[in-house]
Amino acid sequence: MTLQQEIVGNAMQMAVVNLRPGQTVYCEAGKFLFKTVNVTMETRLSGPSNGSGQQQSGSGGGMGGLLRQAMGTAMQVGQRMLAGESLAFQYFTAQSGEGTVGFAGVLPGEMRALELDGTRAWFAEKDAFVAAESTVDFGIAFAGGRTGMSGGEGFVLEKFTGHGTVIIAGAGNFIDLNPADFGGRIEVDTGCVVAFEEGIQYGVQRVGGLNRQGIMNAVFGGEGLSLATLEGNGRVILQSLTIESLANALRKAQGGDKQGPTGGLFSTHAG
Repeated sequence: MTLQQEIVGNAMQMAVVNLRPGQTVYCEAGKFLFKTVNVTMETRLSGPSNGSGQQQSGSGGGMGGLLRQAMGTAMQVGQRMLAGESLAFQYFTAQSGEGTVGFAGVLPGEMRALELDGTRAWFAEKDAFVAAESTVDFGIAFAGGRTGMSGGEGFVLEKFTGHGTVIIAGAGNFIDLNPADFGGRIEVDTGCVVAFEEGIQYGVQRVGGLNRQGIMNAVFGGEGLSLATLEGNGRVILQSLTIESLANALRKAQGGDKQGPTGGLFSTHAG
């Protein structure tokens, strides 16, 4: 059964989740907004898989089971630390009847509820995850050293598997595309990718060659040296606002714009 939720708002959306008695939803630390008093809140370092294991550890495995559980939690925390993600999750469970919990992202923009049926995983850009029911597993996927080093944002991905609802958020407005509708391949700004289904091939390519036009694209086009490529047949979600463009607009408004006419390649960050 999917999570009963409603996404409300416009410029800064939020997700209002209605929990059945005993149902649990978890979120990344910092995404919680409000809850009813009959919903308990617990903060853990472990993801939902290990969270279930914690409740069962006393019934089997002994010291070896506890050690394996501790090592599994340490590996999860280490992965999230390397990825720059929050180290902890917050779990919310309805007690004594139905309960309500509210969540939101951290940027002005849209939210989307994705339904997992166990056949396909979903991948999302770093910080897209907001909340999911406890039957959805959260993990970290690495796109590969060569791809990541070329494209920056493409190196670390969030991965969602299992059954149930996962809620993600992004900046600006969303558009849903399928590369198969555009000849099987699309090229986008690396900061525009929010999420995509398993089966889509995600890579990063250089913008043009090392010739005059390639250098003009990189220096004055504002895209830097790379574009993300998405190939295959499946759902892709893009966002209209990138974090870099939002940061540049805020610096400019504060009189601290150091980007100048050369675009993304030679931009410097105020600090």
